Amino acid sequence: MSRPDLILRGGEVIDGSGGPRRRADVAVTGDRITAVGDLGALGADSEIDCTGLVVTPGFIDVHTHDDRYLLEEPLMPAKASQGVTTVVVGNCGSSLAPYTRPDLPKTASAMLDDPRWRFPTAGQYFEALDAGRPALNAAVLVGHRSLRFNCMDDLERPATAAEITLMRSQLREALDAGAIGMSTGLFYPGAQKATTEEVAEIASEMRADDGVYTAHIRDEGDRLLESIEEAAEIGRRAGVQVILSHHKAAGRTNFGKTAQSLPLIDKLRKSQRLGFDVYPYVASSTALLPGIVDRAERVHITWCKGRPEFANRDLDEVARELGGLSRAETAKAVIPAGAIYFTMDEADVSRVVAHPQSMIGSDGIPWDAFPHPRLWGTFPRVLGRYARDRGLLSLESAVHKMTGLPAGEFGLKDRGLVREGAFADLVVFDAGTVGDSATFEAPKQPAAGIARVMVNGETIWSDGASTGARPGRPLRLQTATTRGTAG
Repeated sequence: MSRPDLILRGGEVIDGSGGPRRRADVAVTGDRITAVGDLGALGADSEIDCTGLVVTPGFIDVHTHDDRYLLEEPLMPAKASQGVTTVVVGNCGSSLAPYTRPDLPKTASAMLDDPRWRFPTAGQYFEALDAGRPALNAAVLVGHRSLRFNCMDDLERPATAAEITLMRSQLREALDAGAIGMSTGLFYPGAQKATTEEVAEIASEMRADDGVYTAHIRDEGDRLLESIEEAAEIGRRAGVQVILSHHKAAGRTNFGKTAQSLPLIDKLRKSQRLGFDVYPYVASSTALLPGIVDRAERVHITWCKGRPEFANRDLDEVARELGGLSRAETAKAVIPAGAIYFTMDEADVSRVVAHPQSMIGSDGIPWDAFPHPRLWGTFPRVLGRYARDRGLLSLESAVHKMTGLPAGEFGLKDRGLVREGAFADLVVFDAGTVGDSATFEAPKQPAAGIARVMVNGETIWSDGASTGARPGRPLRLQTATTRGTAG
């Protein structure tokens, strides 16, 4: 073979397939891996000693809200610092494109607040990504709520046949531009009145493209099982693959319910393509919503547009300061705002993380003034806390959940594996020290133990800092007959 640009020497390679680690060298030429094995006789323009370190594929964050972050902060330090090389954006029904409406509904995601970052077509968003050259790769979903905002004059009802046709046409343009699928957030205002039939009819536009349907289901609490069944039904009617977003059982009365939901998912997977992701924390984060604040053990405000002094404060503390208001009354008084909700049981989180088919997604919110620590810490937390320290799963399994498994589920060709011919998205880390540093009190902390991160053959993070390189690319839809197989 010709002389490579770079060789990573002497590391323990965990290749992303789920198979056992092995000592191997990894050669990189341009943006591809060109050899894996004993390359002692081969020289390179540059060599890096990885003795005592682990070499893996770059991590794929399957559930993000980084749509705007890619453009506003293209070095993406929150993700690059923890080994993420590809993000899937446009989740929970909200995306920057297509957005054709001149105003912003009260129910819209705060991600859309800045009109500079709303794009009438997905094609224009892809053009912005191409021009902005972020450090990471990005795969793009179209938000069902964004489609509803564009096409409906009243969001508090199901869509009409004409409106569904219009939404399908906008989804079609996005798929043709390269979007990999559609997401929903049926839990959220603006989409709550959408029927199963409405979503299935829109999603069926993706059937010929093998687009993926990701679902923030209607209820992750009391009606968790019924909501999983609804998402699966949408997938069957539309003829598309389903990914259940951030699988959890929320609320004290639902602690332990993942012991029922995971067998249900296993049963559904026997007859249809259905996957799911999880983040490794007992707290969720989204907008401050008066209707759900009483379900949480504790509510922590992450940002507050009208009263910024309330950011990084507990809701109960603010309630006392405002004269002893109830939680719901306080939330109504200070919104729009964001919050962290402590609503889950560690046993449920552990059960989902350990399931062999769960993928890892951060669900971090970059625009929060005091974000959930998952934005900076998700992937090292799984590697350190759950794999190394607790032994809940092997390091090989943990890496598979972040690399080969999501690459297959989302049809990301030549990503997620350390093998000859794959793109050189790579992470080098210390298995003994890797872990999350971000906390709820100090959430913007780079992870420990991440030595080097490469995207498309270029190093974007090294020695605890960004290199300034921005080699990321939009990963446009490709037909993938092996995506998300049932069983």
